Amino acid sequence: MISAFDLFKIGVGPSSSHTVGPMVAAKAFRDRLMLTDGVSHARVEIFGSLAWTGRGHGTDVALCLGLLGHEPATVDPDAVGSHMAALRQSRRLDGALSGVAFDPDADVVFELVELLPLHTNGMRFRAYAADGATLAEHVCYSIGGGFVTTGREAESPDTVAFPLPFESGADLLALCVAGGSTVAEVQLANELALRPLSEVEAGLDAIAAAMFECIERGMRQEGVLPGALRVRRRAKRLRETLDQRSLVNSRPPHEIVDWISLFALSVNEENASGGRVVTAPTNGAAGIIPAVLRYLRDFCPGWSVERGRDFLLTAAAIGGLIKRRASISGAEVGCQGEVGSAAAMAAAGLTAALGGTAEQVENAAEIAMEHHLGMTCDPIGGLVQIPCIERNAFGANKAIVAASLSLRGDGLHHVTLDEVIETMRQTGADMQAKYKETSQGGLAVNVAAC
Repeated sequence: MISAFDLFKIGVGPSSSHTVGPMVAAKAFRDRLMLTDGVSHARVEIFGSLAWTGRGHGTDVALCLGLLGHEPATVDPDAVGSHMAALRQSRRLDGALSGVAFDPDADVVFELVELLPLHTNGMRFRAYAADGATLAEHVCYSIGGGFVTTGREAESPDTVAFPLPFESGADLLALCVAGGSTVAEVQLANELALRPLSEVEAGLDAIAAAMFECIERGMRQEGVLPGALRVRRRAKRLRETLDQRSLVNSRPPHEIVDWISLFALSVNEENASGGRVVTAPTNGAAGIIPAVLRYLRDFCPGWSVERGRDFLLTAAAIGGLIKRRASISGAEVGCQGEVGSAAAMAAAGLTAALGGTAEQVENAAEIAMEHHLGMTCDPIGGLVQIPCIERNAFGANKAIVAASLSLRGDGLHHVTLDEVIETMRQTGADMQAKYKETSQGGLAVNVAAC
């Protein structure tokens, strides 16, 4: 089972697979070095999608930060520049590892040809003695959403006894029917096998608060996003326009669409700038769930903290299914696995929060995912900006449409969530690598990056 706190991680932008995951992996390798005697020099190689778009996604910086002992949830985004400047000057790790040489410009190697066997987002860390002998080597993979694996975890059985395990959407519906439970209640029962109720509730509230704060910060910022594209931030100006429009007696009925888009744009502009966001379930799709949650809070009657928790628990149940049965990695299945997954999670959460049945929740998730099938991941210049930022606005609005359609129905439909998840997996497997976060196809090659 996948916990809500695995899917929703507070971290930094611009990418969960290319920034958060590598930072986590590098911090873990640093911890290993602390226990290894005689280390003189450290080096890391990155492969596949990490290599092709790593500079645009800040992968090299994330690796350096992790080797310096920083973690995504606690690193200060505003201090990253000073950390990197100090490392470039000293060319050594710090603290107890100050004797270990590491040049960020030479010891992060972008391997553009070789691939590691288990996943395109491969990393290989090595530690050397003074005579050049290899003292330690660690291979791992950033598989999307900030998750890092060595590929060997499946050999160790899960020791947690979850009370209501489910492996498919059909299993989940059967549990809800048999127990007279909601999807959120099933997910909560499993969360309680990992931590007490007080921690679950406090954790969910902290996630929601971080999402709302990211929206607020994004609506206050202006200027140009980092990178050669020099994309201008739009959220602040859009917010001002909407505030001015609120003073006019006659307002277009589609104005609500602008507000939802604003919330999503705010988050993803923050993500693109390397700010603090919540991986939901990835950074590239981090604006969709917060935007729909904010829509629930601001525009739907009956908001409560409890309703927000139900939203997040329901979304987590759906996200866990998608991750286990397919993928949430753009490098593995394209953007359908990121924006599509986030839209399905948001649609399910909104449906549940508005009183939908378990069948309607499953239907909403299926609708949202179905209409993102085949979406490629082709960021221009390897930056999580174009088309990523606008895709979150569209994904948030589509999630709300999916929830509305499901709530207008009775939960009966032809295509099941399991079937659409499997279709997404197959589509991703068939998709050419150049359309899967390598920036070697699609918009990335048909639009000039500067």
